[in-house]
Amino acid sequence: MISEFKKYRITYSIIILNLIVYIISSFFSQDIIDMDIQTLVDMGALYGPFTVLKGEWWRLFTAMFLHAGMTHLLMNMFSLYLIGRGAEMYFDTKSYLSIYLFSGLLGGLVSLYIHPVSVGIGASGAIFGVFGALAGFFLAHRERIQEHTKAFMKDFAIIIGINLVIGFSIPSVDVSAHAGGLLVGFIGGFVLSKNPKWILAYSIAMVLLMIAIGSYLPTQYVQELL
Repeated sequence: MISEFKKYRITYSIIILNLIVYIISSFFSQDIIDMDIQTLVDMGALYGPFTVLKGEWWRLFTAMFLHAGMTHLLMNMFSLYLIGRGAEMYFDTKSYLSIYLFSGLLGGLVSLYIHPVSVGIGASGAIFGVFGALAGFFLAHRERIQEHTKAFMKDFAIIIGINLVIGFSIPSVDVSAHAGGLLVGFIGGFVLSKNPKWILAYSIAMVLLMIAIGSYLPTQYVQELL
């Protein structure tokens, strides 16, 4: 058990952190199955008027660890358990954490752009980023691990397809955050699998992209909401 945790310590640590936050949110919601929306907003969920118009950008980070209910939490954590351990085998600690973080943050920004007044929560943007990172890794090394690449890309396409169908079928699932996280993760996975030393350049590029989107959003919100 201890050796298993050490082998996949990042993935398990993220899962544990999400579980702790969920327990805290269930305490304040007084319901362990479904969370109260106002409680989630108070705890740091993404909400355009607060995040963009009031400058509460920290919500981009806190929203990554909040979940709407038990089903939402279990689906995300099971997905992270499956895909995160694989990513931890192929990427070093800094690369894994950078991909997870930037995928979640930029996925949140995309969500704010597409859904100005919706409440956004969940780790799915970051988790899709890990999916994308593995796709980037296998694409970057497709010639050396051709058979593994074909098998992974087939499974990858099936998993993404199912999630997109679910996302479009259920209004509360934010496909825009998934897509944003997936793209950011794919870029990170492709670049950092080529050379982990490019992490600084990748991080700078992602930060600049976040600043650019964050600078544009207030203008969009003023035009649409005020």
